[in-house]
Amino acid sequence: MRTLTVTTASLAALIFAVPALAQQVPPDVQAKMDAMQAQIDAQQSQLNQLKAQVAAQYNAPNSAPPAAPKPSPAVAAAPASTTAVTFKNGTPSIASSDGAFTIAFHGIIQGDAATYSQDKNLPAAVTARDLNSGTNFRRARLGMNGKLFKDFDYNMVFDFGGAGAEDVGRIHEAWIQYSGYKNAKVRVGEFAPSSGLADAGSANASPFLERAASAEIARNVAGGDTRMGVAVWNAYDRWLYSVALTGNTVSALNTAATGFNVVNNDEQLGVAARIAGTPYKSKSALVHVGLNYSAIINPADTGAASAVRRPVQLRDRPELRVDGTRLIDTGAINADSARATGIELAWQYKTVYLSSEAFQFDIKRLAPAAGVTDPKFSGWYVEGGWVLSGETRKYNTQTAAFDGITPAHNFDPKGGHWGAFELVGRYSTIDLDYHDLSTVVADRVRGGQQDIATLGLNWQLNPAIRFVFEGQSVKIDRLNGAGAQIGQEYTAFAVRSQFNY
Repeated sequence: MRTLTVTTASLAALIFAVPALAQQVPPDVQAKMDAMQAQIDAQQSQLNQLKAQVAAQYNAPNSAPPAAPKPSPAVAAAPASTTAVTFKNGTPSIASSDGAFTIAFHGIIQGDAATYSQDKNLPAAVTARDLNSGTNFRRARLGMNGKLFKDFDYNMVFDFGGAGAEDVGRIHEAWIQYSGYKNAKVRVGEFAPSSGLADAGSANASPFLERAASAEIARNVAGGDTRMGVAVWNAYDRWLYSVALTGNTVSALNTAATGFNVVNNDEQLGVAARIAGTPYKSKSALVHVGLNYSAIINPADTGAASAVRRPVQLRDRPELRVDGTRLIDTGAINADSARATGIELAWQYKTVYLSSEAFQFDIKRLAPAAGVTDPKFSGWYVEGGWVLSGETRKYNTQTAAFDGITPAHNFDPKGGHWGAFELVGRYSTIDLDYHDLSTVVADRVRGGQQDIATLGLNWQLNPAIRFVFEGQSVKIDRLNGAGAQIGQEYTAFAVRSQFNY
């Protein structure tokens, strides 16, 4: 093996030789190298200055960190997209961050049970008027409502309940409304137009199982459930006005039927109007007044082959729907037009309220024979309530009617709370007789007179659950075509179990 030996003399000679070698680098290469070195030195100087500035800011008193880089215009202009989900009183709702779009899901289940105590020895003339005790779902509704593009409101409801028998399901409400005008809202679709004080109140909060018969008959002249129409209305300050042009009701397939109800292509044309409000209102009291009007401008034409070509019929069940039998009924009257005019009056002071409506029904016959006149009917009711637990039945200015009760303390036996209790009573009467003793058969109408006294107790456990206990004393006075009495007197007791959200 050979050994490399470096002496001090040879190392010194190499060191002194390097400058000589550097002088041998070509001039153009050396220039590039010098330029690159200059750029490196400049960048190093800038980096040192930046470090010194940052250190000075952090070390200075009350200094803040350097601002974050400003985003590009495209990023800065992008709006935040958020939604809010709420469960107010059990109702699930979703809303966009700007409130322009909302949707709320709602439903109501009303299960009724009733027992009828009738005379077992009714006259032989009283047929098909045996009322059946039992149960049924009066209402079983599911729906959604909300807002679109800020100025449009909508509502869609399906109902599977019924009177005397449940339904297989039908559209109960389906409408859209433009609310962008200051003094008017425009609604179109299937809905019940505002036709009176009892009509405008929500079925979820009704103090009784059903409306008074006179109010129910009046609302169905040109309004009522599943009615097609267009309405212009608004509620501001303490007053409401509403005008609706209405057509026929929506066809439905009922469990008791073999097919869809016959749809008349030449549908009824009607109008429903109402003005109502509170001329006096304070923190603890109010007075409500109103006037409502419904008219059939053009009855539906059932065709020349029909026994009654343009029928108008007034009838109702005895303010209870577990049995669907109607005990008062004018029968079909061949009519050129019909109208119902009603006046409203209500008073509330703290936990007590009273309300009443009176109605006049007028039917103009179509081409009546000699000696046949236009029939007139009338009806009214008065009802009241006292909230025993101290709450107040709410008055809704958007409907000009009373809403329900919100318990001060929800049902909680462990905490000693039992919800809210309300004692209610009503007397109602409706007379659908006209010249019932006349010798001119075509002139008389034997629809019957019905008087009902009702006493009830409402138990509101919380905003979603309540029970209604109700007793009725019913009196029917009615003659059949032969002049025999087919009326009767009976009592009934009913209970409603309700859940809504």
